[in-house]
Amino acid sequence: MFLGLDIHDHEAQVAVVDDDGNLQDEIRLPIDRLTDLAAEYVGSEAAIEASGNYRAVYEMLDEHLDVTVANPSKNRLIADATVKTDRLDAKRLAHLLHAGMVAESYVPEDEIRELRDLVRTRKSLVDERTAEKNRVRAVLKRTNNTYSSELFGPTGREFLAELSLSTSDRAIITAHLAVIDELSTQVELLEEQIEQRVLESPAAQLLLTIPGVGQTTAAVVIAELGEIDRFDGDKQVVSYAGLDPVVHQSGETEIHGSISKEGPGALRWALVQSARIAVRCSEYFGNFYTRLKRRKNDKIAIVATARKLLVSIFHMLKRNEPYDPPEVSA
Repeated sequence: MFLGLDIHDHEAQVAVVDDDGNLQDEIRLPIDRLTDLAAEYVGSEAAIEASGNYRAVYEMLDEHLDVTVANPSKNRLIADATVKTDRLDAKRLAHLLHAGMVAESYVPEDEIRELRDLVRTRKSLVDERTAEKNRVRAVLKRTNNTYSSELFGPTGREFLAELSLSTSDRAIITAHLAVIDELSTQVELLEEQIEQRVLESPAAQLLLTIPGVGQTTAAVVIAELGEIDRFDGDKQVVSYAGLDPVVHQSGETEIHGSISKEGPGALRWALVQSARIAVRCSEYFGNFYTRLKRRKNDKIAIVATARKLLVSIFHMLKRNEPYDPPEVSA
């Protein structure tokens, strides 16, 4: 049998299609009953979309069924449907699965899933901390106060403490600083967990041999790429990261536009940040960036460098070799 499941927070709509593509059953049941459903159809195939709670559902079904996690943005029959209901989406998934036409989302192993959770949570907390810092700066701007150095370091904190502010503005800044401090504490605790996993990962240790790649970047790259053997070549890994240029073709004219930005945004961000460091401390990446910047601009050059960095990472992980660029000529 082929099962298509449209998942919601508390319920699932299920369509069951037989080997001839005929609809055999339609069921709506609570999420906690999915284990019973999986046991009833043990050995069958099932497809679910990569929605917010797909992980829990995947783990419920995976013990009994061959589960495919569908990429919602790439299954156009569902994404572009003009009429969308739970029943129709479940049936479409079941029929796509029967026809072997489901565009899959990658489901990493437990170890990588846990590292991915850690690095993504760290990034969300860092983003929240940045937002809180911006709110403090907004108070300073509103009260015509400026500070040119690091506002949240020791001297910056002294500056904030000595400011002459209204009672309400003082309370606002105090509240934001308290949140910033708590977020920093939680970020540090997560970084300890990430650091331990980086130390235990041979792949991450290889990445640390690249100038410009630190522990956080190594963790993000390993977590977001997953098992490197799932990529057949460097073009595929570049496309997965969304660093491939979009090509517009008309007749014999071919125009390369901006990058596709498909795939994990955290991976692109980490690679670009590392590329900015690598161009300063690696002759190989530095010369590449400099040559390209002369003809293009900084943004194009640094994104191209990030792409080149990712290609290097791909081959290092495939070959299980540390960073060893070709000799750079003057």
